[in-house]
Formats: sequence, structure tokens, C-alpha cells
Amino acid sequence: MSHTANGRRIVSISLIFFAIANLVWLGIPFGMAILWSLVDPDHPWSYPDIFPPVLSFSRWLLMWEKTSLAEALFNSYTIAPTVAVLSLLLSLPTAYAFGRMNFRGKAIAEMLTLIPLVIPAMVIGIFFSAMLINLNIDNAFISIVIGHTVLTLPYSIRIMSAGFKSVPQDLIDASRDLGSGPWGTFCNAYLPMLKPSFLAALIFCLVKSLEEFSISYVLGAPDFITVPTILYSFLGYSFVRPDAAVVSMILVIPNVILMIIIERLLKGNYLSQSTGKA
Repeated sequence: MSHTANGRRIVSISLIFFAIANLVWLGIPFGMAILWSLVDPDHPWSYPDIFPPVLSFSRWLLMWEKTSLAEALFNSYTIAPTVAVLSLLLSLPTAYAFGRMNFRGKAIAEMLTLIPLVIPAMVIGIFFSAMLINLNIDNAFISIVIGHTVLTLPYSIRIMSAGFKSVPQDLIDASRDLGSGPWGTFCNAYLPMLKPSFLAALIFCLVKSLEEFSISYVLGAPDFITVPTILYSFLGYSFVRPDAAVVSMILVIPNVILMIIIERLLKGNYLSQSTGKA
């Protein structure tokens, strides 16, 4: 009985600590950002007021009408889907090799695919700016897409290789025994199992591209802006906290929604769901 009581006490303390840590780490900053974004332009929030005197969406309308936020949103949400699809397609051959094949040097090859993760994004941006100049590529959209794709490929390869590895060999053999060719085997055996991995890789690369600042800034500034680069401009010398809070919310909220979707996709036994045994 005492062991059960101690176990419950430990669980309760852990949950309380977890709740407090999340409140301090996420709740307070997020709540403050929401409050600052709702500060009415005609009624500034300053000491000694504990809360804003007037809350309104006027700041959001002002930012939309008076700044380049609409252009930045269009650019970000045009680049990110392009990067996500491109990363997924480019990762498929490598992910298949890592997930389904055994070959000499496989561990080294898997490690080499992680190199973009350990190189600072600013360094990648500077490297690509020099390379793209030598290749006479002066289109900012194409340049940023290439840079973001290189940055997101390791994530896509990792997610997809895990997806390929999870496909049972029995299903592949059964498909081949029934006369399916390579394409038929892919559609009938691989694709149903890979759908969660496809969606997770797409969304993860989408989120990573949306929030990437360094490459977008190096390859696109000053003419081509994205949401992270316009946020940086609001955090510079002309720092206005409510304006920065609005842009932060526009950047964070879609990413939070997409990350929740990723969590739902990666949760549970997708293998059993795909075979109808969930």
C-alpha cells in the first residue's frame, strides 16, 4: 500500500512540475505575445498598468494594411509547399536505400546525410549565395527553395527511411507473387504503409521552411521578404513590441497547428491501422 501511495505521489509531483515548467516556458511567453498583439494603437500599454487598457484587433489590421506582411506571407506560403514536395521527392531514393537495403558503408552514408543539420543555416546560406552567383542564378525564389530543400532533406530522409523500414516483407512478397510489377508493388504494398510518413515528412519540411530565417535573409534580402525576415526587421532599430508580437503570432500559430497534426500522425500504431487491425 505504501509503495502505491508513494508512486501516486511521485506521479502527482511530476505532473505538477511538468505543468509549471510548461507554463513558464510556453504559457507565459505565448500569453504575453497574444496580449501585446492586441494592444490598441491609440491606448499604449505601459507601467503601472498590469494589463493593456484596451484590447482590439486594430494592430493586426494596421500591420496588414501598412506593411509588407501580405507579401511576406505569400512568399513564405509559396516557398514552403514547394520545398516540402521537392524534399519529399528527392528523399525517396535515399530513404528506400536506407530503409530496405543493406550495403557496405550504410552507417557512414546515413551519418553523412545529417551534415546539413550540424552546419549553421547562415553558413549554408553564404555558401549557396556564392554558388548561385557562379551559376548565374539570380532569382531569389529559386535560390531560397534550393537552400531550404538542402536544409530539410535530412529530416525527410530520416522520416521516410523509417517508413520504408516499417513495411512488412510479407506484404511485398505477396504483391510480387500475385504478379505485380515494381510500380504495382509500390502502390499496393508500400504506399498504404507510407501515407503517415509522407504526410509527416511534408508537414515537418513545411514547418521548417516557414520558420527558416538565415537562408531566407542571406539569399533574399533586401528585395525578397518572408515572414521570419520581416519579423527580424520589426526586432531591429525600429523595434515596436506590438508589431513584432503580431508577426510572431502569424508565424507561430500555423506552425503550432501543423506540429499538432504531426503529433497526431506519428501517434499510434500506423502499421496496424494500415492493415485494418487497429
